Amino acid sequence: MSTLSLQEAELPISTDDFSALEERVTRAVEVVKRERTARAEAEQNATRLQSLLDAQSALLEQAKEQMRTLEREREQVRQRVERLLKQIDEIA
Repeated sequence: MSTLSLQEAELPISTDDFSALEERVTRAVEVVKRERTARAEAEQNATRLQSLLDAQSALLEQAKEQMRTLEREREQVRQRVERLLKQIDEIA
């Protein structure tokens, strides 16, 4: 007796059992497909969001540098105004 015929004799499966198994496998395949699609979408979203974050980070750094420049300019103007006021006080 071959191994195949021995296994068939040991594992009698009814048509209903086989249909139920087939249905479970089909549902499992559908779940895997949905999960793969969802994962691909999530990865695309993550890539898109990372690009946006990188762009925003670059803009933030530019804004910080501009703010530092403006603060330095403001300090220079403040010092010049103080010197001018001091000169006016000396004249008066």
